[in-house]
Amino acid sequence: QPVEATDDAFWDQFWADTATSVQDVFALVPAAEIRAVREESPSNLATLCYKAVEKLVQGAESGCHTEKERQIVLNCCRLLTRILPYIFEDPDWRGFFWSTVPGAGRGGGDEDDENARPLAESLLLAVTDLLFCPDFTVQSHRRSTVDTAEDIHSIDSCEYIWEAGVGFAHSPQPNYIHDLNRTELLKLLLTCFSEAMYLPPSSDSSNTNPWVQFFCSTENRHALPLFTSLLNIVCAYDPVGYGIPYNHLLFSDYREPLVEEAAQVLIVTLDYDSSTSSSPTVDGTTTGTAMDDVDPPGPDNLFVNYLSRIHREEDFQFILKGVARLLSNPLVQTYLPNSAKKIQFHQELLVLFWKLCDFNKKFLFFVLKSSDVLDILVPILYFLNDARADQSRVGLMHIGVFILLLLSGERNFGVRLNKPYSVRVPMDIPVFTGTHADLLIIVFHKIITSGHQRLQPLFDCLLTIVVNVSPYLKSLSMVAANKLLHLLEAFSTTWFLFSAVQNHHLVFFLLEVFNNIIQYQFDGNSNLVYAVIRKRNVFHQLANLPTDSQSIQKGLQRKKKTPEPISRTNSQDGVSMEGSRPAAPAEPGTLKTSLVATPGIDKLTEKSQVSEDGTMRSLEPEASQLSPEGNPPAALSDGEPWSGEASHSRRDRRRLSSASSSGQWTPTPDWVMSWKSKLPLQTIMRLLQVLVPQVEKICIDKGLTDESEILKFLQHGTLVGLLPVPHPILIRKYQANSGTAMWFRTYMWGVIYLRNVDPPIWYDTDVKLFEIQRV
Repeated sequence: QPVEATDDAFWDQFWADTATSVQDVFALVPAAEIRAVREESPSNLATLCYKAVEKLVQGAESGCHTEKERQIVLNCCRLLTRILPYIFEDPDWRGFFWSTVPGAGRGGGDEDDENARPLAESLLLAVTDLLFCPDFTVQSHRRSTVDTAEDIHSIDSCEYIWEAGVGFAHSPQPNYIHDLNRTELLKLLLTCFSEAMYLPPSSDSSNTNPWVQFFCSTENRHALPLFTSLLNIVCAYDPVGYGIPYNHLLFSDYREPLVEEAAQVLIVTLDYDSSTSSSPTVDGTTTGTAMDDVDPPGPDNLFVNYLSRIHREEDFQFILKGVARLLSNPLVQTYLPNSAKKIQFHQELLVLFWKLCDFNKKFLFFVLKSSDVLDILVPILYFLNDARADQSRVGLMHIGVFILLLLSGERNFGVRLNKPYSVRVPMDIPVFTGTHADLLIIVFHKIITSGHQRLQPLFDCLLTIVVNVSPYLKSLSMVAANKLLHLLEAFSTTWFLFSAVQNHHLVFFLLEVFNNIIQYQFDGNSNLVYAVIRKRNVFHQLANLPTDSQSIQKGLQRKKKTPEPISRTNSQDGVSMEGSRPAAPAEPGTLKTSLVATPGIDKLTEKSQVSEDGTMRSLEPEASQLSPEGNPPAALSDGEPWSGEASHSRRDRRRLSSASSSGQWTPTPDWVMSWKSKLPLQTIMRLLQVLVPQVEKICIDKGLTDESEILKFLQHGTLVGLLPVPHPILIRKYQANSGTAMWFRTYMWGVIYLRNVDPPIWYDTDVKLFEIQRV
């Protein structure tokens, strides 16, 4: 039965208890009980929430000077973290925290101004005050203890930023109690923001999260110091500690849970669809005091606003170094097993890095200005290679590829890839000597030939990245050159070309790569030219691709027997690197969250042409050479290879090989002709016409069978004046769109859901944004 709100003795028992932990609260308050109270005595649940928020507000008002007050604040915090998901999962309750008079009709005699605020706003403001509460979550600046307790409303929280870094030079003494308290408060914030998990994915970007919207608005007087604290705490963290092996086994690291929580809160507050608004980048006229009280241009979300306005070189350096250090952490192989701590929040870091590049173009250019970008590239390639066989890590594969796609739209990225690759991170790939470009191509080849089925929607993206960087690659190694030709061989079999409506795009991408290298980087690329000459029959077969119905049918029959999408044969893999483990599939039973579909490559990118002077200009969409039969349809990221056009039933195309038996779409001679006539083979045919006779002549004259002599000849050869006029370089640049914004939202919350297992905040609640699946 309902308990009066004035019955303090009853309500106080919920938070008066000393020494509890958040785990205790989860054990003491089972899900079934919360749901029962919600259904059977809703007024009690309402009172409990109201009272708990009231206690937080009182704590924030008083400044939490006594141990007892701090304990009450922490317990209310834990209790709300426990209860909120059950409020969100019930549509009738969802508006509860946004109602204004919580005490109406329940003995609430104190109708002061505070009551005019919705409960959610009071809660968020109290939490932000508590995050800058001297002696509770920050060091007190007062020396004496004689009743000069700092008034929490008069302190300037900008002096209490948690860590040195962007906009703050002073690094406070670490205090593990403060770290623990901040972690609990941030956990509650994250739970408040998680209302997003209980709404189904929608392409309507206007449905902003009211909690995040209020928290990141000018109503939050701590928005700037809080944004800075979260960013600096993440970027300054060094998990290796003081370099003492096994350090992490001796000392519990209180900083790591805080860093994880900070990273998660940060990426959620930055969940903002930049495609629907004017881009929040600033033209660089802002002064050093860019972050003062003048009404800022750009988005209302202050966190996005601040992020887009960071501009000092040293700030960029601090952020980039921090993110690179943390992303490289799982790769740091020491000679002593387990001697270095391995962090687990690389997915959150990748989302943060994405947001930085997407919202702050100056940061993107800074990243590409030096070879520091390679410190981000190598860990991403490591994660992509490591996760390629694991179905539960499809999301990680996508975000890694998206970041590389974004970077590859800038010329500097291609140029940086020419730096020799000497760091030997143990990876399950063939040993090679070469550049970072070789590493990228070899890893991409590995993903395409030995990743699992669900990665097929990414093939377009992977090859687009290679096309974007190809005009700048000075010299490919023999290993990488052979990999590219192996891909062409696999993608140009008649079975593959005829078995799905957009498979031929992959051949177009690869031909574009070869053309770019031959036209713009012929001199250093004798390995690739040699590989093209050796595999010349692949190009001749493409030029003579049969287009009559009978041959089409025969081509489709040829591969029915073996369902493997790409042959692993003749891809001389050689020995894998020492110390590497093969990429493993997910353990059966691993939990994963579903993802929404990603847009097709035509929606993800827009074409730009590079002019003589290196500047880019955007091309009109109708200049699309790629898809004569209209744009490729959007990819379905979760399981169905590529397009979801009305004419194909998805079920029938679960595996590429069954596409031909679906009976929905059949290749016709006209269709084959429509794209065969556009295959850009002229440059390669000319190259073969000139060089093959010369190479054959050398072999006959000198009785050569040794490739080094032929390579030497090719190195000194030239095709100046013999090739067709160079085509303009086409770059496909990533463009923001609401489809990817929604993908990021589902991916990010899926990661947060799965990573918060202790306590399991959202486990077994009725989440709508994604499905939880077992591998």
